[in-house]
Amino acid sequence: MSRISRVSVGTKRLLLGRPFRSDTTGDTPLRKRIALPVFASDALSSVAYAPEEIFLILSLAGVSALAFTPWVGLAVAVVMVVVIACYRQNVRAYPSGGGDYEVATVNLGPNAGLGVGAALLIDYVLTVAVSISAAAANIGSAIPFVHSNEVVFAVIAIVLLTAINLRGIRESRATFAIPVYAFMAAMTALVVWGLFQVGVLGRELRAESAEFELVTPDGVAVAGLALAFVVAKSFASGCAALTGVEAIHNGVPAFRSPRARNAATTLVMLGVVSISFLLGLIVLANQLGVQVAEDPATQLIGAPEDYQQKTMIAQLADPVFAGLPVAFYVIMTITALILVLAANTAFNGFPVLASVLARDKYLPRQLATRGDRLAFSNGIVLLAVAAIVLVVAFDAQVTVLIQLYIVGVFVAFTLSQLGMVRHWTRRLGNEQIPAVRRRVQRARAVNAVGFVLTSGVLVIVMSTKFFAGAYIAVLAMLAVFGVMKLIHRHYESVARELEDSSWEVVLPSRTHCVVLVSKLHLPTLRALAYARATRPDTIEALTVNIETAETRILVREWEKRRISVPLKVVESPYREINRPVVDYVKRLRDQSPRDVVIVYIPEYVVGHWWEQLLHNQSALRLKTRLLYERGVMVTSVPWQLSSSEGRADQARDEPIIGHWGGPEDR
Repeated sequence: MSRISRVSVGTKRLLLGRPFRSDTTGDTPLRKRIALPVFASDALSSVAYAPEEIFLILSLAGVSALAFTPWVGLAVAVVMVVVIACYRQNVRAYPSGGGDYEVATVNLGPNAGLGVGAALLIDYVLTVAVSISAAAANIGSAIPFVHSNEVVFAVIAIVLLTAINLRGIRESRATFAIPVYAFMAAMTALVVWGLFQVGVLGRELRAESAEFELVTPDGVAVAGLALAFVVAKSFASGCAALTGVEAIHNGVPAFRSPRARNAATTLVMLGVVSISFLLGLIVLANQLGVQVAEDPATQLIGAPEDYQQKTMIAQLADPVFAGLPVAFYVIMTITALILVLAANTAFNGFPVLASVLARDKYLPRQLATRGDRLAFSNGIVLLAVAAIVLVVAFDAQVTVLIQLYIVGVFVAFTLSQLGMVRHWTRRLGNEQIPAVRRRVQRARAVNAVGFVLTSGVLVIVMSTKFFAGAYIAVLAMLAVFGVMKLIHRHYESVARELEDSSWEVVLPSRTHCVVLVSKLHLPTLRALAYARATRPDTIEALTVNIETAETRILVREWEKRRISVPLKVVESPYREINRPVVDYVKRLRDQSPRDVVIVYIPEYVVGHWWEQLLHNQSALRLKTRLLYERGVMVTSVPWQLSSSEGRADQARDEPIIGHWGGPEDR
């Protein structure tokens, strides 16, 4: 069995590379208080747009939503029941919190685990993009100004979430519970009151789009195999409702003991609630004649020129609560809040997932560094930038982004179920007690059915959505997987090279100091003093002749002050500084290969970022170039200007976080 390590990732946890160790993130006790609301927000948020996607896909092909939508919704519900049953098995077999990542890594190998990790990284980014875009669409259904500026609204929302997470937020039970339970109450009221009015009171409730005639973009309805393809595509879109199920498996350690049983119970509860809401919204939408079009201006005949298509929940809430307008705005606000909360779970999970992969040498080490608020700042910023790029590129259109969304989830589902089948098969080979063997066989059968079903859904998703945008998610996952493999290969190569014990330490025979001089001012004098204090074998000053007049002034001033260090002048035919200095240092090394050359570079330090723009940063460029020369050491001699004093005081007040040597010595 491969060696695995565990690191808490809040709502997502994973394993890789080292033996099990205890959680050190410090957030587990707090998470135990808020487990259900956090996971519920992730699981329930997709219910806000999955039914709408089913209606949209069927409507695009001119298919009667009334005829096929209930069956598609029922098929999605069946898949959800099977997936929940499978994940109850996963929770009991792997309660450590590793989730799909652990299952795939332990049972299918590190490459499969890394594939799941890549899928989860992409899934996190899409979670933010889809959830925030859906929130913008729901708010836009109530506020026309937001509808006209959905991209701006979504970008601002992501920036605000990023700022909040960089700043650090104190999580509490009420913070997460209020939006979750409010959403559950709002959806219950919407579905129950709407169906009660239609079925019991006999009221004829109609959505605002019910009176329009929906046509396909080309005006031709589909039939036969094309119809089957459209129904399959709507089924794939509806499977977005399953995207939050795996969150509970990833967060088992956040539950109170007995953790596995409580997590399994929560899976059933959320499954029942999600299926009820999904089917209830679909039935109510059929009763009210909801019509959803990709391009309302051309597909909805009879709609006004300035018609603004609302989300399905908005089209349901408006007639159901026609006598209570406040309820409409409350429902739309609560729906937007649950979507934003679901996006925030990605801001909790992605940075820590990235940090674990970084510590295991699959991502840059900068992603494993915590900021001054003990948050993985680099990961938070990376997630925000990637989500903003998607929102802007796809114009914050949920109908487009959803095509990319569920691919990664079902990749994780499929590999997880295959891993569980191998897990139970391995256990059967070592189990002799008949009662236990029967229980293991039943568990294997459940996960085998789950594997067949989820892999079938994955095939449907890929075949129906690949050219609609899913190929982007697939290429992104392959790219992330390949990049992580290359990064790991680089770190392993560097480690082998640095740990080579065959190298014998040979001290240099002499030290030769070179002090770079541009003008004879205070930074230069300090550099000369420091260089002489090291007592080198040889010391000299070096200047590059860019302007002959200025060079002559420098030489005369040097002689006038009778500085004992000899000053050498090198020519620069192309008025360049770096190349003549590097060439001169190379000649010194060629003349005495066993000597070490120490180059002292005087530079002054400013306190404001805009002051940096006023200087050419030649010292930085020269240092970067000299670092590639063997046997050469570069020493910066800073001269702090008055503007840097305030920054120095601020730096002294900042807490020192981390340990000696940085993450690269792990």
